[in-house]
Amino acid sequence: MSSSPLLVKNWLDPEAKPFIEFRDVTKLFDGIPAVRDVNLSIYQNELFCLLGGSGSGKTTLLRMLAGFDSPTEGSVWIDGVDITQVPAYERPVNMMFQSYALFPHMTVFDNVAYGLKRDGLPKAQIAERVAELLELVRLSAYAKRKPDQLSGGQRQRVALARALAKRPKVLLLDEPLGALDKNLREDTQLELIKIQESLGMTFIVVTHDQEEAMTLATRIGVMDEGYLVQTDEPHTIYEYPNSTYVADFIGDINLFECVVTENDAGNLVLSAPQLETTIELDDPVVGAVNQTLWYAIRPEKMRLTRDPSTAVNALKGVVHEIAYLGDFSVYWIDLANGFRVRISRPNISRMDDFAEAWGEEVWITWDGSAGVVLSQ
Repeated sequence: MSSSPLLVKNWLDPEAKPFIEFRDVTKLFDGIPAVRDVNLSIYQNELFCLLGGSGSGKTTLLRMLAGFDSPTEGSVWIDGVDITQVPAYERPVNMMFQSYALFPHMTVFDNVAYGLKRDGLPKAQIAERVAELLELVRLSAYAKRKPDQLSGGQRQRVALARALAKRPKVLLLDEPLGALDKNLREDTQLELIKIQESLGMTFIVVTHDQEEAMTLATRIGVMDEGYLVQTDEPHTIYEYPNSTYVADFIGDINLFECVVTENDAGNLVLSAPQLETTIELDDPVVGAVNQTLWYAIRPEKMRLTRDPSTAVNALKGVVHEIAYLGDFSVYWIDLANGFRVRISRPNISRMDDFAEAWGEEVWITWDGSAGVVLSQ
């Protein structure tokens, strides 16, 4: 996560006042729930990401904040004011759409100035504010160009400047980088963070891209089938998912179904039939004998070795496939029962002992603290 070192984590302070609140919000379309009983607090100056797949409810939640949709139940608040019934044009928010929706017949300057002109601001004030924004998004030299004379990344920055022109309290961004190619998207993500930090404004971004959310966000709200299933900082969501859905949705994961065979004051013995072994844990875990739990471990937390003698947990397998991805390589290891485990290794050295290991018998090892135990 990239965020300002001066960022105050108000969400950790029980006395802090939320800037944006969704209180018991449900939204039905033709009787079918798109958002279900969402309670969410977002704090001033956050760059908050709503993350989920198609149909998860993330865009509907954003549209209710913008005023384009109304909750079927519940209320929406900004800065201590209930805005549930306030029309969109009176809300202190602005929304930047994935399509950018620039006026093709207008110059960059006029696109950015459009909302200010409609509000009747003096020409000198408009010129000053547009100049400030174009400098902020590094487009001062392009003020007289039309949108069709710009690259995709430049058009994205024009749309951003236009959305910021009226100085909203909250900027809403719906899949703002989805139309950009990979390299440009990564560069623009960093620019977006810098702009948000320099303005000290609250940004809320909707995305389906896990890497984008991890890069941008101070916190992430993960949505699934209308429910807000976990809200936390990117590191916490990645390292400590609260369910198999979040574990599987955020990054790559190995998930093993287990049964509790012993419980000695929280020191569980987990039997994993898929692995035909038990899993050793470092820390106590809540669970009852015969309960089904899931053990989740990231591929980079596991190691490949030819000597497992000092390992806490170890599995024997055969290298089925290797994918070289430049900075790291992914290995798929087949166990004797046919179950396949995924491991990733950084390519620190140009010469990798396992680079030509197809079909070789190896050991997978990991520490007792490397995974997490999940109950749902």
